[in-house]
Amino acid sequence: MEDRYPIQRINEILKVLPQRYPFLLVDRILETDGSTRMVGLKNVTINEPFFQGHFPENPIMPGVLLVEALAQVGVVLLFGSDQARDSKLVYFSGIDKCRFRQPVVPGDQLRIEVTVLKQRERYYKMKGQALVDGNLAVEAELSCSVVDRS
Repeated sequence: MEDRYPIQRINEILKVLPQRYPFLLVDRILETDGSTRMVGLKNVTINEPFFQGHFPENPIMPGVLLVEALAQVGVVLLFGSDQARDSKLVYFSGIDKCRFRQPVVPGDQLRIEVTVLKQRERYYKMKGQALVDGNLAVEAELSCSVVDRS
């Protein structure tokens, strides 16, 4: 990670993302080029509130939350170095080519990789992947628009 990039640890992530517990799904940023690629980390623990109901006897992280984790790393990528980020919001408009490859369970560590595929004014298309121990758990293409907060 380049030294000039200010977002690495949770305190900096909290300045960028509006999500909070129990919906904050990024613990750390591991690497980035600052504009088109970012790698984040999510430690999955048995203390996550969704494991109480999904499923108590066989806890598995819900797929929608895996996709949300991809999206959150994408937002940090888009806004992390933007000084005007407090005046903007990201609205996700599409999820394409989403595939779940293996279950994510307590004790897993998600390596979340997001790359910008296309940018046009305030529209972005990104590819995200989450891996556990080098094995693909989920992949998807995410579309979003950056809008003014009002």
